[in-house]
Amino acid sequence: MASEIMLRGVGRRTGIALWRQIADAIRAGISSGLGDETGKLPSETELAEQFGVNRHTVRSAISALVNEGILRAEQGRGTFVISPSRLTYPITRRTRFSASLAEQGQRGVSRLISHDIIEAHRDVATSLDLEEGVPVLQINSVGTSDDTPVSRTTAWFDHARFPDLLSHLKTTNSVTKAFAASGLDDYVRQSTLIEAYHATLDDIEIMGLSPGSIVLVTHAVNADLDGRPVEYSKTRFSADRVNLQIELGSNAAED
Repeated sequence: MASEIMLRGVGRRTGIALWRQIADAIRAGISSGLGDETGKLPSETELAEQFGVNRHTVRSAISALVNEGILRAEQGRGTFVISPSRLTYPITRRTRFSASLAEQGQRGVSRLISHDIIEAHRDVATSLDLEEGVPVLQINSVGTSDDTPVSRTTAWFDHARFPDLLSHLKTTNSVTKAFAASGLDDYVRQSTLIEAYHATLDDIEIMGLSPGSIVLVTHAVNADLDGRPVEYSKTRFSADRVNLQIELGSNAAED
């Protein structure tokens, strides 16, 4: 089963380097049981035969996965799967970043790294139920767990409705507290869309990821209790560090 999953979708003339395709295929194979009871992978020679490539290409793929913290290479013993220790980030009607991590014994901090007042482009205006081109506050932040970056977020807010949100955010370092200081005591998650991509250069730099790492991207809309959108955000989570868990019916608003 793992071999079938590994070989699926690997081919030449795809525009993606063959070693990168093989690295992704090995990653998929690991989640489907690739490796023996000790986590040891087949040898480079065996993998090269399975993929129909030379050992150098397999070695490049393995090296990338070692750099990403997926595999561990031991001289004279082989290559082993590293069992990841991932945080679980629940997506509920009400979820606070710091509180969610605290429940898992981690110290979660969301750090503001940049901000600006911009004209709302189409997807932001649609998500916030605003006219295209109206002023919105855009903020960029990084979420860390015990000082390790696990996510980065770009979020947008109606500047006319919350003109002092940025000053409150700088003071409180919390969206929930900044909303409360702006007169919005409660809000809930209205929708969440999840996608997966390879890490961008910004992901690699800001979160300290390796090239080719996978990120889980959430497109989220939060709304007040009357159903009026108050925040639209795109958050990029490191898939090697975070699991996203959908909790239907949970009542656990996001920091």
